[in-house]
Amino acid sequence: MAVDVPGLVCVVVFYIFILVIGVWGSKKSKKVEKTCTGSKSEVSIVGGRNINVLVGIFTMTATWVGGGYIMGTAEAVYSPTQGLIWAMGPPAYVINFVLGGLFFAKPMRSKRYVTMLDPFQIRYGNIFTAILLFPALISDILWVACILAALGGTMSIILGLSSALSIIISAAVSIIYTFLGGLYSVAYTDIIQLCFVFVSLWLCIPFLVLSPAVTAISQTPPLNQSHGGHPWLGELELADSGKWVDEMLLLALGGLSYQALYQRILSAASSAQAQITCFAAAGTVFIMGIPSVIIGAVASSADWNQTEYGLPPPFERKDAGKILPLALQHLTPTWVSVLGIGAVAAAVMSSMDSVLLSSASMFTQNIYKSTLRKKASERELQWVIRISVLLVGVAGTGLAFGNDSVFSLWLVSGDLIYCIIFPQLVCVLHFRCANTYGAISGFGIGLLLRGLSGEPLLGVPPALLFPGWREENGVIKQYFPYRTLAMFSSMVIIIAVSWIVDLIFCHRIILQSWDFLGVFKERNKESEEVPYAGEDLNRALTTKF
Repeated sequence: MAVDVPGLVCVVVFYIFILVIGVWGSKKSKKVEKTCTGSKSEVSIVGGRNINVLVGIFTMTATWVGGGYIMGTAEAVYSPTQGLIWAMGPPAYVINFVLGGLFFAKPMRSKRYVTMLDPFQIRYGNIFTAILLFPALISDILWVACILAALGGTMSIILGLSSALSIIISAAVSIIYTFLGGLYSVAYTDIIQLCFVFVSLWLCIPFLVLSPAVTAISQTPPLNQSHGGHPWLGELELADSGKWVDEMLLLALGGLSYQALYQRILSAASSAQAQITCFAAAGTVFIMGIPSVIIGAVASSADWNQTEYGLPPPFERKDAGKILPLALQHLTPTWVSVLGIGAVAAAVMSSMDSVLLSSASMFTQNIYKSTLRKKASERELQWVIRISVLLVGVAGTGLAFGNDSVFSLWLVSGDLIYCIIFPQLVCVLHFRCANTYGAISGFGIGLLLRGLSGEPLLGVPPALLFPGWREENGVIKQYFPYRTLAMFSSMVIIIAVSWIVDLIFCHRIILQSWDFLGVFKERNKESEEVPYAGEDLNRALTTKF
């Protein structure tokens, strides 16, 4: 396939423009560093807690509206085995932001934490916090791989450009401006990227709907005459309800355990502003998902035999994961499809930069600064952030090659977060009884149950079969909400073990000399309401591991 030179030039110009905005954001960051009373590393991580509401809403929304969200939603709506009812991204993210504003924004922002891991470090100490960093880091790397795979597939289809080259160039641009400016570069480029995604995708819709090869979506014939209805609406059988609930909760609740969310919450000027940002983002993220739903429905209603793509249709060729770029390429004029590729590129970079910075922030603040180098200078910490951004970006880029289903990888990237970190975060913020013994027990149970449940995408067979499992094409698939079971079991174990251990030591059933984790020996020396300002973390940890 020949390279579309005019389209490639447009994309290159867009990338240069984004890079210029990112560099401008880095200069803004340096100006704030000179006037900010906090540390320079905190300016890179939380923007000096000076991000205004409008910018906060844009960057919050842009973080979630990535390549996985746009292409995954279109893929689900188009797929004859799924349909609109399985396009969980838009409603799940609305729930995510509403719950974040109601139950998580205030307790996190009011304590002036710098990262999501700070409450764990203050209560449980350095060792357990380092353990929690691993699933968060793995999830972030998989997220990067997911959104880069989406972009690579889109560029290869529309521009005729090598998927590998597309991934490398896009990753390089995101890494460079995140490397230079931290949260300020990320936030200001997010504004441009989100606006471009919104305008570009909505401009594509009329051309798709009016294409001669497309039947009106209201007149699309059903695939199964006995059930009726349109194929793009989808069906939800009772036997599949457990899987549907599991995946919906994975996206809705798992999203509450991402550092990228709390990076924006903690950058707000106040707790009230953080809550407003979450509630507003719930509306904007839903609106941003509507074009993808329409594109998926239009593709489902198209007669692909009237296009250059021909028959069999994309689903039968296992191209459902690329349905958005395929629809743009074959159902719209060339210049419109180029706008579409720009929208996907913008969405990818708006999420990737956030993920890169979130991983770098947690490692620098909660591992390097608090454990490895407690006396590290601000200049040293800033370089650690930059090097971490580079390493996470390279790791995610390496995993982005050769993934066929963006939607599947999108779901898997949140598994560890949902099953392991979400119950831990709920307990450390809302259950005062939670202690290190309970946290370790809950972590082990959540990880064990999730591991025994298997993962078809990774080729890991289940060792524990739940009711309703099926064997499809030689692969065992679980239709029981096993992820939610692992998450809930972990939460119950954290609370139960913490309460029992607390009862045992407080009533001196076992001597406190047996408290080998030092939870109760130090209780009288510490306050559960330790106020937090970045530089005080080391002092809060003087009695911890």
